[in-house]
Amino acid sequence: MPPAMPDDLDLWAAHSQLSGEDLVTVDFLLPTGIYIQMDVPREATIQHIKLLLWKQAQSYPLFPSLGEMEGHMFECVNQAAVHEELEDETRRLCDVRPFCPMLKLVTRNCGRAERLLDSKIGVLIGKGLHELDALQDQEVKDFRSKMFRISEEKMQRVQLMTWSEWLQACFSPQLEPGGGATPLTDGVNDKQAEASLKVTMHFDQSQDTASLKVWPSTSPSELMEQALRKWLTTHGPEEEGRQAEQYVLRVSDKLEFLCGDHPLIQYKYIKACLQAKECPHLTLVQVSSVQAMFEKEISAIGAVVNRKSSNPPLPLPPKRRGPSLSRSPYYGEPLVVVVPPPQVQVRAGLFHGTELLCKPVVSSESSGRSEHVWNRTLEFDITVSDLPRMARLCFAVYAVMDKVKKQKSTKNAHINKYQTIRKAGKVHYPVAWVNTMVFDYKGQLKTGDIILHSWSSFPDELEEMLNPIGTIQTNPYTENSTALHIHLPDYNPHPILFPPFDKILEKAAEIAGSSDCSTMVLRGGKKFHIELKEIMERDPLSQLCENEKDLIWTLRYDCMENFPQSLPKLLLSVKWSKHEDMAQLQALLQIWPKLSPRDALELLDFNYPDQYVREYAVGCLRDMSDEELSQYLLQLVQVLRYEPYYDCALTRFLLNRAQCNRNIGHFLFWHLRSEMHMPAVSVQFSLILEAYCRGSIPHIEVLKKQVEALSKLKSVNELIKLGTIKNARSKTKEAMLTKEAMMTCLRQSGYTETLSDLHSPLNPSVLLSGINVEKCRYMDSKMKPLWIVYNNKLLGGDTLGIIFKNGDDLRQDMLTLQILRLMDLLWKEANLDLRIVPYGCLATGDRSGLIEVVSSADTIANIQLTSSNVAAAAAFNKDALLNWLKEKNSGDALEKAIEEFTLSCAGYCVATYVLGIGDRHSDNIMVRSTGQLFHIDFGHILGNFKSKFGIKRERVPFILTHDFIHVIQQGKTGNTEKFGSFRNYCEQAYLILRRNGNLFITLFALMLTAGLPELTSVKDIQYLKVSLSKIMYTDDEALRESWTTKVNWMAHNVVKDNRS
Repeated sequence: MPPAMPDDLDLWAAHSQLSGEDLVTVDFLLPTGIYIQMDVPREATIQHIKLLLWKQAQSYPLFPSLGEMEGHMFECVNQAAVHEELEDETRRLCDVRPFCPMLKLVTRNCGRAERLLDSKIGVLIGKGLHELDALQDQEVKDFRSKMFRISEEKMQRVQLMTWSEWLQACFSPQLEPGGGATPLTDGVNDKQAEASLKVTMHFDQSQDTASLKVWPSTSPSELMEQALRKWLTTHGPEEEGRQAEQYVLRVSDKLEFLCGDHPLIQYKYIKACLQAKECPHLTLVQVSSVQAMFEKEISAIGAVVNRKSSNPPLPLPPKRRGPSLSRSPYYGEPLVVVVPPPQVQVRAGLFHGTELLCKPVVSSESSGRSEHVWNRTLEFDITVSDLPRMARLCFAVYAVMDKVKKQKSTKNAHINKYQTIRKAGKVHYPVAWVNTMVFDYKGQLKTGDIILHSWSSFPDELEEMLNPIGTIQTNPYTENSTALHIHLPDYNPHPILFPPFDKILEKAAEIAGSSDCSTMVLRGGKKFHIELKEIMERDPLSQLCENEKDLIWTLRYDCMENFPQSLPKLLLSVKWSKHEDMAQLQALLQIWPKLSPRDALELLDFNYPDQYVREYAVGCLRDMSDEELSQYLLQLVQVLRYEPYYDCALTRFLLNRAQCNRNIGHFLFWHLRSEMHMPAVSVQFSLILEAYCRGSIPHIEVLKKQVEALSKLKSVNELIKLGTIKNARSKTKEAMLTKEAMMTCLRQSGYTETLSDLHSPLNPSVLLSGINVEKCRYMDSKMKPLWIVYNNKLLGGDTLGIIFKNGDDLRQDMLTLQILRLMDLLWKEANLDLRIVPYGCLATGDRSGLIEVVSSADTIANIQLTSSNVAAAAAFNKDALLNWLKEKNSGDALEKAIEEFTLSCAGYCVATYVLGIGDRHSDNIMVRSTGQLFHIDFGHILGNFKSKFGIKRERVPFILTHDFIHVIQQGKTGNTEKFGSFRNYCEQAYLILRRNGNLFITLFALMLTAGLPELTSVKDIQYLKVSLSKIMYTDDEALRESWTTKVNWMAHNVVKDNRS
């Protein structure tokens, strides 16, 4: 790997492009062995550069032997030391960023369409497909071959669609759940539901608008007919040829169509407008425009699929194994592991989820400097026949050292974090850990010599020094990792296979036939039923004692009939180390009632690794609507880490739903793509991304445009960081020079073209036309986030703000905002709209991402500072906030704004309390001009508050300050009626969340392996248990303690005033 170039030598860095040098010297190596050096434009496309090279090569020897130009392509090693095949010749040289720079011309050795698609997918997912080819892993090959066939069949089905079917599939409308069975006017008052709905109609390719009054039950086709009639009255008889069938209805500022013929009130956009008392804006779009979009996508599919279908890769034939050559592991041999030949020991354990199947075994101590050889057998107290299908073998390598006296120095305090004292005078320090499955992906018991490259980063919680929740992938960075050589013995000359599912059910039937029927369907009495009910009502984090597990297993048929949602607790009560119990469980699962999707989510946790249990859970998830699936997509991507094999029910489910709904596909792509830098999931996620792209070929160009735009924004951010470092002494001069450099950079053609005409990564239904450079800036925080202002392509004059962050991990903010969105959904389901503003936030890469700018909003700090000349007094000015709202609203609008403030303040008070959101000050609480209050910047959650001198900064259970109450009471002291309403909103909101407490606990538990800084162990989730179960503080307590918050905010304002 070549050494990384420092910034001042990097020809492709943003600051290098500002030097005025439009040309860059590139070395070209031709297949004939000829070397050519020439200057080419840095902004030129690869296609243009190849043309320039071809003209230059005509004057060199052996040119005739090159042949046709189209038969060649470039290869290079880029700045990230990754080998790339530049099949996509529309890319610019400055985006490719070749190292040195050098380009090698090579001959194409297969069809152009196939190579071009492979190249685009490799660039898009951030991992060249040749890297997957080079793995020489049979499981990878089988998965890719299978996904290739499924994806091609999917694309062939799309080719047979009509334009309307395609529109419904790709841009399916967001509908309220329940259809006609549930009241569609929840959250909308009776007057609004009965009154006519005012809609502003826009006409595509026209500046004209029309205002219509329709009933909420009106269908889109009826609305279009009314709009066309109104059009005829204003444009005369020459327009009489227009028919409703020639148009489709679209939300004006988004690529969101009102497909189908549902009542208007059932569309989420319309209902949201009613709840916010805003006028919906809809646009009549000609069908011909939609057909043009459809035909463009079909041609993109045809360019690849039709050529490929004639020569698909043949799947590997399955190995034939007759009954005599394989055997199921119903034999009594003990499982043994042979470990080939400061003091070092190895500990090994067999796990099913987090459950130890038998006692761990430990090697003898070994001495040595770099190599340790044991040459001894580790034997587990379990027979092969009792091994569950998903059993994993976990190893820990640790150093055994003499216990030393505690030193006063705290320099190496982190080293002691994982130490475990095993016996007097000895301390065990973990060195490395690694896990492997006992059965391979085909269900065959692993045998022979295996080299396991281990991991050296440890979680907060270890089980007997082992890490069963960790990945079963070995460390790809083999040069710097501890390698553990093990030998798994052969029990027989023939392979041992885990029995197929029908054999497991036969075993269960055999057990049932040989047992007394009364014991098989044992029913408990009233006493046992009460005890069982108490156990089942516990939250998901509660531990079960052995007696309780025995009771649940004994009364499992009672559980099925009376507590079907208790399936997770039954699964935790199964003795997975007994194949008889496992077989009976599988038989019971076949008749177990279907769980609701929300309840089934828990079954995807690490505690439930069984393949058939997870398939059952995914079967329950199939009942989810697209909107509900989008709500939980973040967790579903994270639990892919728990899947030990690439081809599993969850992967297939997510791919299928993503390829059927463009919106789900968009976010699945980014949730996977943002974690591609993590070695433990890099291969797994790249395989899923490749499969998605092959089954969504038209989406590739859309996503590729977003990836390129984010790369440009990263370059601009690095330019600003470099400029601020160089001009650190003169802050004023620094700001002027860096802002000017940023503007110059954004105006360059290579930047303007890449950053224009793309779908917003935050919301794919929003089309961004171009950057409004004059309104762009960078923010004055450590990582210099970019404040980018875009024009909305679908609605002229409308602008959208996006914050690009590079250097900050946004995944915790993304999780918090997702939970806020869920809270908002649960409240609305209970007919309580607390006007929450869960703005968009998306992690797009390693410590980088985007945040939506909420329009017409300002921070409490800025509102207070503009009304006070002294920063220290700003936080104590209780009239500032109310006066600001009065400036923005008058008459009835002010009353509405105060109500919006009251509702949203109640929602965020409860949300911040339940989630333990810390570091609250006047710069991360904002208010919209409409009155909606909302919080930003969720760097501290679950009670992990910032502290000064060891004292927590927040001492109030939730933020409720005097100026907030001043607004709620409309500026009238002692307005108990208004404050009573606020208190009632809080109590309702809290009780709704409390009733859904298990769902929140489950969602956080599913995120445990994501690596979030403040969510690393079950202990972190205990905060939720406490906040959702204990009684809230009284309002008087919150008010008394709010003085502490005032002082904290005052200190923040003083610091901010001095900084500016």
